Amino acid sequence: MRRMLCLAAAALAATANVFAQAPAFPSKPITLIVGFAAGGATDTAARIIAKKLSENLGQSVVVDNKAGAGGNIAAQATAVAPPDGHTIHLGSIGPLSVAPHLVKNLAYDPQKDLTPLTQGVVFSNVLVVHPGVLAKTLAEFVALAKASPGKYEYGSTGVGSASNLAGELFKQRAGVDLTHVPYKGGGPAMPDILSGRIASYWATPATSLQHIQAGKMRPLATTGLKRTPSLPDVPTIAESYPGFEATNWYAFVGPGKMPVELAERWNRELVKVLSDPGIRDQLMHHGLEPHPGTREELARFMKKESETWGRVIREAKISAD
Repeated sequence: MRRMLCLAAAALAATANVFAQAPAFPSKPITLIVGFAAGGATDTAARIIAKKLSENLGQSVVVDNKAGAGGNIAAQATAVAPPDGHTIHLGSIGPLSVAPHLVKNLAYDPQKDLTPLTQGVVFSNVLVVHPGVLAKTLAEFVALAKASPGKYEYGSTGVGSASNLAGELFKQRAGVDLTHVPYKGGGPAMPDILSGRIASYWATPATSLQHIQAGKMRPLATTGLKRTPSLPDVPTIAESYPGFEATNWYAFVGPGKMPVELAERWNRELVKVLSDPGIRDQLMHHGLEPHPGTREELARFMKKESETWGRVIREAKISAD
């Protein structure tokens, strides 16, 4: 009996020693990768969330802007990062659900090479035009575009981005020919729509609200089924074209093969931040609605969005190659 007790004590001591030797998480600064240039909605959301994460975790959370290819460069960088929990990614619909339908030799598979952590924020985009465009309503803009096919441009945050998809879906439903001008994010696009270099832009509330309020751009319609709280007087496209919906969203993912324990830890930490009243208020101020959930919910949502927009891409014959 005494020998058994000694063996049990030794086993407990060995187990405790293993845990004592395991490095605490996080043990170094955390990198939060963003797929667009500074100044856009993704960057805005990331920096708001990163600050609170840093406070909660006791480690600095550095936002790393890897702009280009509609966010695919950032997603690829995340896919190959060490799965030790110190690199996560705030991705968007493009690299997380759409890219496989656009890029023939995509270097990563969103379903296999990225670990779902939680959905981040959801929101509607808003179609804005430069004040020099002689259209004050969506119907007037459609009439202008139909009268001069190809004359008017629409800007987006890149091929395969939510704004690009909204633009192509709108072209299909309204029967208009608009020239697509892709950018590396909302930040780089703003100067061109404000100066009139492009006629229209599918903007996020985060990047457009202040300019709309200042009269520097005119909102025509939003892309959700319901009106946007921050723009209650702006109609939805669905009010003119029933069923039109092109909701934008950002979600948190980690590298593939991230241990389940780390993925669950990140889910708890991110849900905690996204549920914080102060953080919610800051995000809502920019027109970004927090939408935390489980890892399983995000995985199912990404798959569903991939199927939905894959059909639109095939019908519109969109290609990034």
